Amino acid sequence: QVHLVESGGGLVQAGESLRLSCAASGSTSSITGMGWYRQGRGEQRVLVAFITNGGTTNYVDSVKGRFTISRDNVKNTVNLQMNSLKPEDTAVYYCNAKTTPPVVVDYWGKGTLVTVSS
Repeated sequence: QVHLVESGGGLVQAGESLRLSCAASGSTSSITGMGWYRQGRGEQRVLVAFITNGGTTNYVDSVKGRFTISRDNVKNTVNLQMNSLKPEDTAVYYCNAKTTPPVVVDYWGKGTLVTVSS
């Protein structure tokens, strides 16, 4: 089991920045990658950014150039630096961890709300 705890959400104005952090505990040696998903009101949860243990990153097109994901494999933390925030970035952001194959399991944090006002 992997336990994830997010922090750093809040209310900001458009153009401002926020930094989300997620700390993993438990069976962290089984983690192969960590990332952030978001879910707007009435929408499905979608991938925002992901980083593997080797440092390979993946971003959804809408955040490229504005968001940066980083990982500390020793501390088992993942951060999401969000710059130039837009109202459409408003959502609950969930930390995600994926574990080692052959059975890949998704672990989720409880989520942190990010609200961007115009």
